[in-house]
Amino acid sequence: RSSTRRGQTKWTSIIMVLMSFWSSSSAQFRYSVLEEAPEGTIVGNIGKDLGLDNTMRRERGMRIVYGSKEPPFIVKQDDGVLYVNGKIDREEICERRKDCLIDLKLVLQNPLEINHVIVEIVDVNDNSPIFQQKENILDVSESALPGAKFQLQAARDADSGLLSVQQYRLSQNRHFRLDVKDRGEDRKTPSLVLEKPLDRESVKSHVLLLTALDGGKPPKSGNMTIVVNVSDANDNPPVFSQESYTVSLKENSPVGTTVIQVSATDLDEGSNGQVEYSFGNDVDAQVRERFNINRETGVIVVSGTIDFEECSRYEIDVQASDKGTATLNTETSVIINIVDLNDNEPEVEVTSFSQALPEDSKPGTTVALISVKDADSGLNGKVMCYINPDIPFLLTPSENMYAVVTKSRLDREMMAQYDVTISAKDEGEPPFSSEKTMKVVVSDVNDNVPEFVLSPYTFYITENNNPGASVFSVKAYDQDDGDNALISYHILREKGSHDTLTSFLNINAETGSILALKSFDFETLKTFQFQVVATDSGTPSLSSNGSMNIQIHILDVNDNVPVFSSDAYSVTLRENSPLGTTVVQVNATDLDDGTNGEVIYSLGKSTNQLALNIFDINPITGDITVKGLIDYEERDKYEIEIEASDKGIAPLTTEKSVNIKIID
Repeated sequence: RSSTRRGQTKWTSIIMVLMSFWSSSSAQFRYSVLEEAPEGTIVGNIGKDLGLDNTMRRERGMRIVYGSKEPPFIVKQDDGVLYVNGKIDREEICERRKDCLIDLKLVLQNPLEINHVIVEIVDVNDNSPIFQQKENILDVSESALPGAKFQLQAARDADSGLLSVQQYRLSQNRHFRLDVKDRGEDRKTPSLVLEKPLDRESVKSHVLLLTALDGGKPPKSGNMTIVVNVSDANDNPPVFSQESYTVSLKENSPVGTTVIQVSATDLDEGSNGQVEYSFGNDVDAQVRERFNINRETGVIVVSGTIDFEECSRYEIDVQASDKGTATLNTETSVIINIVDLNDNEPEVEVTSFSQALPEDSKPGTTVALISVKDADSGLNGKVMCYINPDIPFLLTPSENMYAVVTKSRLDREMMAQYDVTISAKDEGEPPFSSEKTMKVVVSDVNDNVPEFVLSPYTFYITENNNPGASVFSVKAYDQDDGDNALISYHILREKGSHDTLTSFLNINAETGSILALKSFDFETLKTFQFQVVATDSGTPSLSSNGSMNIQIHILDVNDNVPVFSSDAYSVTLRENSPLGTTVVQVNATDLDDGTNGEVIYSLGKSTNQLALNIFDINPITGDITVKGLIDYEERDKYEIEIEASDKGIAPLTTEKSVNIKIID
C-alpha cells in the first residue's frame, strides 16, 4: 500500500521543447500525471523549465488558457509550478482514447510569449471489464464440424491501453476452445470454436464460463455464462459473396439512404438454406442508431445522423444466418468510410487580457488572443481570420491562433471604445464563415493640459464693491476623463507690489469663482492685472500652458462731491460797474471720472431775488458777472449762494457763499 501511495503522488515530467515564432519564441512542454490525482498534485515546474526566476515571473505573469472551460490545471505565480485543479477522471475527459492528452496554453506578457503545454493523463486501472449480458445462449447443431466459430459478445472496459481488456479465458471443457480477434483500438472480440464434435444424445447442453481480464496489476475481471444448446444437423453455413465490403458515404446523408447491399447464399434446402441478415453481436449501440439492415435483403440504410466530425469510419460486423433448426452463421465486415463535407462554421474564441486598454499603449500591445477551430477536415477545416482595417488594431497569426494587437497609438479623446469584429472563413466549397465581436475599452491617460475658455480675460468691477463677494469667474476645460479632467484653480502670486494687489483677491479652487477681499476705489486704482493657473488632478498633474492673464478695470461710481478751491469767497465791486463785469471766478473739482467728475455752476436757491436780478454765473467757467444796476445807496453788500454740481446720474452738489461788498 505504501508503494501504491508513493506511485500516486509521484509525478514525472517529459519535456519536449519545440521552437516556433511569435512576438517572441514559443516552446512546447510535455508532462504527465496519473488520473484520479487529488487537487494540488504537482504536475511540473513550468517556471523552472522556462528559466524564469521570481522577478521574471512577477513581471511577465503566468496564465493558463484552456478555452472557455475551467482549466483542469493551474499555475501559481509565486513558484511557477503547474498543479492539478480538481480531481481528474481520464475516462470522462478522453473516453477510450489510447492517448489522453490535454492541450494547454501558457501565456507570458511583456513581451507576449505563448507556450504550448501538453499534459498526458496516465490511466489508472479503476474499471473492471463488463459484459452487457451476464448469460449468452447459443444453439449449435450436433452436425457442426470442428472449426465452426461462434462470435461472442465482447466485454467493455472504460480504461484504455494496457488497462483495457487484454485477454479472455474459457472454463475447462472437452468440446470448445476460445479464439480472440484483435481489432486494435482496445477491441478484442472473442469467438467460441468447436474442437470436438457434439453429440446431442449424450449431452444436450454445455455451460461454459467466459472470463475477461484487463492488463492491470493485479488484473480486474468480469464473467459471462455461455449456455450451448445442441440441436440437430444443419450442416452448411451461409457464404457471403465477398470476404469484406468497403463503401464511401457522404456525411449528412439523409435517413433512408442506401449504403450497400450484402449478399450470402446457403447450399442447404428449405429453411436451412433461407438466409437472413443482422448486425453482429459486437456492434455497439452507436452504430445501430446510425445504420439499419434489412433482414431479408441485406440492404444497409442510414437510420440516424452521419457526422464525419463524430466518426470518420465505421467497421460493422454483418452476420448471415440460415433458418435451420440449429442456425448456422457466417460473418463479414462492412467498412463505411465517411466523406467529409463542409458543414461546420469556424468557431472563434476570444480571450481578453484586460477590461480596459490605456490610451498610451505602445503599438504591438496585445489586447486579446483569438483561438479558431473548425471541426471539418482538409480545406474545409482550414480557417483564415480577418479584422476591419479601419481600426487601430491588427491580427498577427500563428497556426489556428491569432493575437489582436495595437497597430498605432490610441487616443481616448477621439474614440473611447471600439467594437472589434473578427471574421473567420474556411476554404471549403462553398465556404463557411462566422464572426465574433469583442469590445475594447480605451482607458484615459493624463495627456491633455487644461485650457481656458478665454485667454486673456478682461473683467470690469464697479468700485465700492462688497468685500467677500464674487466679482467674476474663470473657466477651463480638460479633454481627459475622471480625475484627469478634474480641474483646480489658483492665483499666481509673485513678490513685490503686484503681489499686494493679488492679496486682495481669492479664487475658489473648484469653481474658478474669484472673490474680492476688499472694496476697490476707482480714484485710487483704475486697472491692474494678475495670472490664474488651472491644474488637473491626474498623476502626475498637468497645468495649463503658462498662466492666463486677467485684466481688471475698476469702473467709477459717483461717490465724490465737487470741492471748491477756496474755503470762502469775499470780493469788492464798485457801484455802477458796467454790465458783464466779472465779479469773481469760483472753481470746484470732482475726483470722479467722466460725467461724474464734470462740474457745472449755478446760483443757489437760497439767494434772494434782488441778487438774482443783479448777478449771473457762467455754468461752465464759474464766472460771476454783473447783469443789473449796482447802486451803493440801494445796497452796499450781497451774499450769493453758489452751487457746484457734477453730471452723474444722481448728481452730487456742493454750496459755497460769495460775499460781495459794494464800494461807493
